[in-house]
Amino acid sequence: MSDRIAAAPGLAPSGVLTVERVCSVRHWNEHLFSFTITRPQSFRFRSGEFVMLGLPSEGKPLLRAYSIASPAWAEELEFLSIKVPDGPLTSRLQTIEPGDELFLGRKPTGTLVTDALKPGRRLFLFSTGTGLAPFLSLARDPDVYEQFAQIVLVHSVRRVSDLAYRTELEAQLAGDPLVQDQALLQFAYVPTVTREPFPLTDRIGTLIRSGALFGPGVTGPRELDPEQDRVMLCGSMAMIRDLSADLDALGFVEGSNAAPGDYVIERAFVG
Repeated sequence: MSDRIAAAPGLAPSGVLTVERVCSVRHWNEHLFSFTITRPQSFRFRSGEFVMLGLPSEGKPLLRAYSIASPAWAEELEFLSIKVPDGPLTSRLQTIEPGDELFLGRKPTGTLVTDALKPGRRLFLFSTGTGLAPFLSLARDPDVYEQFAQIVLVHSVRRVSDLAYRTELEAQLAGDPLVQDQALLQFAYVPTVTREPFPLTDRIGTLIRSGALFGPGVTGPRELDPEQDRVMLCGSMAMIRDLSADLDALGFVEGSNAAPGDYVIERAFVG
């Protein structure tokens, strides 16, 4: 095990936490990384949910909520994280290596799931930064392609290097064992970079209003329609606030697990 996390060797599971091993780590740039961990046999989740992850700190677990980036069928659990130099957890989490151990919550939950949406034709996944994570899960879930005729994943970042998983997404998930055939026909990836030269450089709200969002690969009307479109939002609080207001104005109704609607956000992350 890594010396950085070996200060508390032999992490002990509890009634709410299991202890899992890091399988792989990928550093996208100086402030963004992803990693996979072992998955307990009993661990079940819906694509799009989040779970608590953590490391020991002063004799007790230090935990934070992380969206699961892997689909519900995957043998390992995947996560996407920022690197915060002085962050209580991420300052340490960013140094993990294969073989290290960390805590995993036993009960995933969340509202970024298709159960919280009414049936529709197009599913728009609007994300900024690491808000991409739950949508990586959903985009690789074959059930989503059975429920919607098209899945449009929009990822807005500041720099080109922040476009994690760009190669896989631009290839329309080619090589994915379960959805590659469906994704080729039904999946569209729309990246936008706001602070460096790129084909699209506007924020998501501007892309919607200008119609630029509905370019090649996106079928149907060149506007959002509450009658047939369903939307998920994950990312910065400013994006969620602004786009939620825009959707409300267009007649979209927010949904939840208890009352499915036209769009959903993850309130656990935005308060």
